Parts: sequence; C-alpha cells; structure tokens
Amino acid sequence: MDERFAFLAEWYDPSAALLRRYQLLYYPKDGSVEMFDMKNQRTFLRRTKFDEIHPEDLFVGNRVNIFSRQLNLVGYGDQYTANKLGSKKERTLAMIKPDAVTKVGDIIQMIYDANLIVTKAKMTKLTWKQAADFYTEHQSKSFFNNLVQFVSSGPVIAMELMGDEAVSTWRKVLGPTDSGVAQKDAANSLRGQFGTDGTKNAGHGSDSLASAARELEFFFPSTTGHGPSNTAMYSDCTCCIIKPHAISEVLTGKILKSIIENGFEISALQMFNMDRVNAEEFLEVYKGVVAEYTNMVDELCSGPCMALEIHATDAPRTFREFCGPADPEIARHLRPTTLRALYGKNKVQNVIHCTDLPEDGILEVSSSKSHSNVMQELHSHVLYSVSFCSR
Repeated sequence: MDERFAFLAEWYDPSAALLRRYQLLYYPKDGSVEMFDMKNQRTFLRRTKFDEIHPEDLFVGNRVNIFSRQLNLVGYGDQYTANKLGSKKERTLAMIKPDAVTKVGDIIQMIYDANLIVTKAKMTKLTWKQAADFYTEHQSKSFFNNLVQFVSSGPVIAMELMGDEAVSTWRKVLGPTDSGVAQKDAANSLRGQFGTDGTKNAGHGSDSLASAARELEFFFPSTTGHGPSNTAMYSDCTCCIIKPHAISEVLTGKILKSIIENGFEISALQMFNMDRVNAEEFLEVYKGVVAEYTNMVDELCSGPCMALEIHATDAPRTFREFCGPADPEIARHLRPTTLRALYGKNKVQNVIHCTDLPEDGILEVSSSKSHSNVMQELHSHVLYSVSFCSR
C-alpha cells in the first residue's frame, strides 16, 4: 500500500459564507492528492496527481492551494502523519538587527540553505519601550540599555521560521553571540560575516521553544492586533510583490539582494497570502483583455507573497526598468540583466509585480493606510485601488 500523509484542512467558501472541513491525503510516491468532505462524509476529490504540492509544504499552520482552493492545514489526520512529519517540526523567531537589514537577501538565502522556511516576515521599527519589553528577561544585565538602544535605533526584520529543530538550527546559522568569537570560530555564520561585537551582532534567535512562542506572539499576535507597525514611508516609493512561485523556488533571497545592490532601498516588507476573491479584484483590469488572466489569478493566490515598499528617486519608473518587460522571454532578448530576464519563467510566473504608472507608486502603498498594518493587509486595498493591477 502506498505511503500517505493525512491532514485536517479548512477552506472558507465565500459563496456560501461557510468554513468547510476536509481530510487532505497526500501520496508522496506519485505526488497525488485526495480530499474527503468530513461534514457530508463523501469523497470530494478523487486521487489526482498534483505537481504543485511538495512534501516540505505539508505542515500544520501552512496554507496550500489545491485546484484554486486555498486550504489551511489545521491538524494531522492520523498518528502516523503526526509522528512522521510533525515530531521535529518547530517554529522559531528570527530577527535581523538594524546593522544587517541591508543583508536581508544573503540572510534569507542562508535560512533556506539550512532547510528552514520563512513563513512570516515583517520589517518594523521598535520603540525603546517595545525593545525593552522584547528583551525583558535581560533587564538586570549590564548590557540591557545598550542592547535596547541599538535594537530600537533602526528598522529590524522579524521572521517566523519553520523546520526540523528550527530553534537549534537557526542558532547554529547565527553563530556565537559575540561576533568576534564568531569570526574566529564560525566564520561562515551570520554573525561571523555580518556582526561587529556582542550587541551589534546582526541577528537574534529564540533560545528555546518557550521563548520562541513568546517572541513570535510579540511580533505576530495570534489574537488581536498586528504587533509592532510596519515601516512604510508613503513617499518617493513604489510597490513590489515577489510572487508565490518565486518564493517556492527559493528565489526570495537572490531577488532582495539584487534589489539592494542596484541602489534601491527596501523601506517596508511583509509576507501575506491573497485569497482568490481579492486576487480577482486585484487583476480585474486584465479580465477580458489579457489571455492569461485566469492563470494570473491562480498564481497570485497559489501561496505566500512578499510585499515590498521600494524607496528611491523616481521610484516607479526606475524600479520598473530594473524589473524588465513583463514577458521574461522578451526581457532576456532586450534586457538580459533585469530581474524578470534572470528569474522569470513566463508571462504569468514572471517573478514580481511592480507599479506601472509613476502616479500609482504612493497610491499602491498608502491606499490602505487606515489599516493598522498596511503591508499585512495589502491584499485588502485592492478593493480601493484598481491601479494596483499592473503585472
């Protein structure tokens, strides 16, 4: 009998305004899936080969897209799956400190090279009080004030990492707390490459599962609110979205590094998921005009995206030139060094969305400014801004 993994999955049906619950079965031998409707006790989807799901996508808390249905994996369907896939899976908090924010591309690549996955991310600037609350366990230490002062001196990037033994794995990537020691004993570690001393040491990692739970809740609350606010500037800016296929193909780090090395400032950053209704709204101007419209919608809601506010003089024009033509094949012929030429696959999976028109740059970032967390709610503002529909 073929090995199979079972998950409990939920899907919100917008037409019926109901939360539907399924058992999702995945067969690693041939990459096929099967779905069982738990309420009606009947097969919903017969076993079908589905190449867009991979074993690393299957963990509780993740979202997977099965034939245009975005499913939340809320539990393991049997003990075998829990033992096989869940026993070593952990979540931990990774924070890039102000001295290493410009190295975010390299750092995210190091994360993926360590077989960890970034499941949440946000750039924020902590107040002195927020930084003190975050490091409250060190309040009695001599270095506390210097640490709080440094961490609140500029933007940081908080990330939730997921993977086997994520707490210890991430701390190994970080290296020794003292950057001087790291440079001698672990030169290839994050702190060995980017740190300066024991305080300006490029990154932070939770030291236990209990600390990880507390620190993740600080940045990414599971109840109310959105945690510390993002760093969007709403001036001299343009919007960029790294598309789901690029994230799943582990291109995020390379894309971010290229953006920064070409002189653009990433002034805000956040990961989010777009559901199908909002993706259709987002791309509505292409409906009936672009042959790839349906595929474009499928791509945009197929997994997590990363939204960036790009800050530069004449940002919409210069950044769009840097991205290249929407069709990667044309980009490779005409502008072979652009992002889409380097990493794009076709007109749908062309790596990123960027603002089309100069006047839309600020609009795309600020039209949902009333939200307490603009970048996390970025998908909501398509309801207010049709102009956010450029590819």
